[in-house]
Amino acid sequence: MDSLTTAIKQNSLGLAIFAAITAGVIAVTQFSTKQLINENILQSRAKALHEILPQTEYDNALLKHAFLVDSPLLGLDKTAQGFVAMKDGQPVTFFLPVSATEGYTGPISTVVGINRDGSLAGVRVLQHQETPGLGDKIEVKKDDWILEFAGKSLTNPTDDQWKVKKDGGAFDQFTGATITPRAVVKAIHAALRLFHDNKDTFMAAATFDSTLSEQQLIDSGFKEQDYLLSLSLKLTAVNAKDSQEKINE
Repeated sequence: MDSLTTAIKQNSLGLAIFAAITAGVIAVTQFSTKQLINENILQSRAKALHEILPQTEYDNALLKHAFLVDSPLLGLDKTAQGFVAMKDGQPVTFFLPVSATEGYTGPISTVVGINRDGSLAGVRVLQHQETPGLGDKIEVKKDDWILEFAGKSLTNPTDDQWKVKKDGGAFDQFTGATITPRAVVKAIHAALRLFHDNKDTFMAAATFDSTLSEQQLIDSGFKEQDYLLSLSLKLTAVNAKDSQEKINE
């Protein structure tokens, strides 16, 4: 009986050790995978920013000149990073994280560059799960469709033309795939309107005093020491009619 009890204890201890090692391996693997995914996202975002705005057009450390943006109007379900390109101390282009939530197979993550005059510097898709050969034409490496947004604004085309052509708008859809481009056009239009309606807030974020003391930065909502900006934007919406009236003023 004693030998049986000892054997059971030894087996139990062995199983416990095996379980602990297995759990540790799984945890390390999950952590490493998450780190790799995050690194890929950061690299993709940096590449997209530089594709939209050539490095000759700004003179600040773009990826460190960040602000926090919190708005469901951008399709965001949590606070995300935006970036500001500066030239000679003045904001040139704002980069907004925008999610087209009505994609065919799920949200489409994009970065939308908006110049201080309200025109688009450009748009790039960061992540999506759209149908290969159809919806994936939103990728710049698959098609040049996404490039047509550069230079567009709320007045070019007019507000009521910010739709795909199938819906009576100005933008092409894809053969056999309308939902994907429709979602992207809608999301970009929403970002433009949001910037227009909150331009003063964006400008305030871009000129935030980064020489404040550490405690002052913490008190003002400072999150990371790498950030040169720490103003968390709580952006507001106006209805389409009011927005268009403001644009036409």
